[in-house]
Amino acid sequence: MTQRRTVFFVSDQTGVTAETMGHSLLTQFDGMDFRPVTLPFISTVDKAREAVAKIDQAGRDEGARPIVFATLVNNEVRDALREARCLFLDFFDAFLGPLEQELGQPSAHVLGRTHGMTDLTAYTMRINATNFALANDDGAQTRDYERADVILIGVSRSGKTPTCVYMALQYGAYAANYPLTEEDLDGGRLPAVVVPWRRKLFGLTIEPGRLQQIRQERRPDSRYASAQQCAYEVRAAEQLFERHGVPYLETTDTSIEEIASRVLERLAIPRRVRP
Repeated sequence: MTQRRTVFFVSDQTGVTAETMGHSLLTQFDGMDFRPVTLPFISTVDKAREAVAKIDQAGRDEGARPIVFATLVNNEVRDALREARCLFLDFFDAFLGPLEQELGQPSAHVLGRTHGMTDLTAYTMRINATNFALANDDGAQTRDYERADVILIGVSRSGKTPTCVYMALQYGAYAANYPLTEEDLDGGRLPAVVVPWRRKLFGLTIEPGRLQQIRQERRPDSRYASAQQCAYEVRAAEQLFERHGVPYLETTDTSIEEIASRVLERLAIPRRVRP
């Protein structure tokens, strides 16, 4: 029987760090049904007490104490949250103490440094890279390919757009993408517009059955979403990649984070900013 536990991600800012680190740990436990709840901007003792009430109520409703992953800078807020009947795991509490001892100085205890705009240059790079990804999505325009760090190619719905946006937001990479059409696949040739930029190309492919599921949601019962069409396009795309020496990655069971990291590594693209 699958065991159900409520997991709270509590932060004095957006909660992204607590979610990312907490989810990474929870993936190591099979056979569990985790119900995630994010409580962002818990920056005062009063808000912490409200969070405690929600955590305790979840424990009473479920009959098992909740798990709490927290990223809280303020010691008073953290101490207030410790009053909850839960397994309390605070990442800052676990690591700031040893770091302070090693570095020989106290931490700043300043809110918002993880996802704030303290580094305006890095923030601007992310925004510019994201604008580039959106402007060069799905072959919408191709005149800026000289500026691209990578041009993802693949069949429709193979994960090109979300990967480009993620690389832009997280690493400041200039990522464009271009869809392989049936004409390209029939001829077994790269689209003429990307040929001059062959060294920047990276292919994404996907298991045909999964591709069919995705396309069926978009265009139900169409030729575009048929099993035969999906199988043909995937097979032809992979043959094209092999023929023209384009590195590629199968994305079916691969997260966006892993896809992005593998593309950056294979093409030796610099990570201009850090998550």
